[in-house]
Amino acid sequence: MTGMLLDALDSVEWDELETASPHDQVEVVPLTLRRLVLTGAEATEEDCYPLYSLVTREGHVTPSAAVAALPFVVALAADPTMGARVELVELLVAMQAPTLADEDWTGAWALLADPEAAVRRAAIPLAAGIERLLERWRVETDPTVRIPLLLALGEAVAGEAGVGMTGGAADDALAVLADVLGGDDPVLWVAAVHASAGLDRGLPVRQIGRLIEVFSDLTLRPRFEEVWYTPGIDGPWTREDLVRSTARELAYDPDAELSFAVRLAEDAHCTGDAALCREALDVAWRLLTERRSVEAALLPLAGGLLADPDGAVRLRAANVLAVLGPVAAPYADRLAELLDDEGADEYLVGTVGEIARWALARIGDPRALPGLIAQLRAQEEEQGRSYAASDPRRPDAKDVLIPLRPHVDVLLPAMREAIRQGGARGGATRAFLEVLETWGEEALPALPDLLPLLADTWTSMHVVGVLMAMGPAAASAVPALRACEVLDHPGNHHAVASAAVRIGGDRAAALRFFGDAVLAADEPGYGSIGAPTTDFGLDAAPYADRVRFAMGNGTHWPRLTAAIKLWSITGRAEPSMQILEEFVLPIAEDGDGFGFFREALQALIRMGEISPAIRAALLTIRQSDRRLSTDGGYPMILHDEELRGLVEQTLACAGPRSGETC
Repeated sequence: MTGMLLDALDSVEWDELETASPHDQVEVVPLTLRRLVLTGAEATEEDCYPLYSLVTREGHVTPSAAVAALPFVVALAADPTMGARVELVELLVAMQAPTLADEDWTGAWALLADPEAAVRRAAIPLAAGIERLLERWRVETDPTVRIPLLLALGEAVAGEAGVGMTGGAADDALAVLADVLGGDDPVLWVAAVHASAGLDRGLPVRQIGRLIEVFSDLTLRPRFEEVWYTPGIDGPWTREDLVRSTARELAYDPDAELSFAVRLAEDAHCTGDAALCREALDVAWRLLTERRSVEAALLPLAGGLLADPDGAVRLRAANVLAVLGPVAAPYADRLAELLDDEGADEYLVGTVGEIARWALARIGDPRALPGLIAQLRAQEEEQGRSYAASDPRRPDAKDVLIPLRPHVDVLLPAMREAIRQGGARGGATRAFLEVLETWGEEALPALPDLLPLLADTWTSMHVVGVLMAMGPAAASAVPALRACEVLDHPGNHHAVASAAVRIGGDRAAALRFFGDAVLAADEPGYGSIGAPTTDFGLDAAPYADRVRFAMGNGTHWPRLTAAIKLWSITGRAEPSMQILEEFVLPIAEDGDGFGFFREALQALIRMGEISPAIRAALLTIRQSDRRLSTDGGYPMILHDEELRGLVEQTLACAGPRSGETC
């Protein structure tokens, strides 16, 4: 056999063939095949990697070398003495392409009956039709192969139904699915539900009670991991994997999907099944970040789970309550009891105590304040941990502190001390500077601690932002500001000069400075159009034409900013209102330009009026269930909360207010 394969390899004119990429030399293909033949039982997955140059890339023609190599790959995969057989079968699956359909796949189809279960399982995608899948189903006894066969049957029948092909083998496959759905094997029954969902998407919803019963049965948990395998995925599926996948099958019915997660978590809590409870809460968290309507159902669930014996469950419950904010107030006492709770999860960032403190801060409970700055400082100074953006996690310092502006008198002394101790390179310094910038003039007592930071390029520009936010109240910082060190970039030097003029208190000088910048603004960004001409109103009229030009010729942020500036100069709603509509109306139609949307809403609030089109759009947005964010995880909820608050303020400005703003 070895000699025959080697001779056959030598007889192919490989030099005349091509791989999928010019970077993959075609001579590597016969060399790799030869190595596999000679290595035999010692061949590994890594030995197969070069042959993926035979796989058709999306949008490209099938490489000619694939036709020549196909019989060799089939022969190697079928050889019972060969190593890496499963990997070779997976390679055959990847090589499938319409242009190879007329080649001889007989040997590949024979792998469906291979003595080795792992090979049979990997070969299922090669079946190319319901008939072969049914043929295998009728004789297959290994449960690790029967489950992927059943799933493949469901997918194949759904595919044929989608193109209007019914009858014959399709009816036989439907009978198989119906038979398993009526059977006694609960794990195989779950597989049949999944396999049938493509044909009857309401089936998982109708069977939600039994699905919960099966997943909640602790005696069945190991059974899933013993038998549930799918081609192309290393290792078995766990029960928790199937819970997640089943929730996705329920997604077309949001109420059912939520009910599934909540009932699973409740049952798991009652039986002490921490693994199932964690998974159900992860499903619930995903739903919470996607839909506002989920909040009411999760509030009592999370509140009850604060007492769960499992730290990872308590952590997830505390995260839910934290993002829910003030409505979680009924659980404030319980959260306060958890401030020293070190419960954690190896895959999530933060402890129960840290998240409980954040939850109290979101509620507005003063018990969150003692030790908060120390906790956030330690958080910022520790080595960073990776995390998935969509998962629950410890919040960034700014997200905790910015809303606590009413408590600046309590928090600022500790922040100042942290800045003094850490200096410019302190791990928490820049995070705290970001908070002080949003607090603006109320952070003025920290001014003496900020001036030394102007001497370090690591923090100088951050301090410039804080001084700008403080405004003329920080005028004493002008000499230090003009002498500060900034990175050698024109934009930074301009920012320093802008800040000095801004806080200097000379209104006429500031108007000249920013007005000249507006006149000098160039395409395509019109960057200086963003200068604070809003502060000058009609006094900035000499610059209106330049702003109007930028509005008519810019796009995105420059166009939006120019529209806002033009209104501030002229005091007239039009044509600025038409431009603002461009950034509001698309959100009502599932647009995702939320940064522009925020700026537009803030401008409309200052203007004190909205157009009928904007009003209609905002009413639609108000009723929408989706989160107004694309950031993932807890920021989606916080940003949605912020934008919806602005929507309400904007709607309150529905009529002209004679120059007043909302």
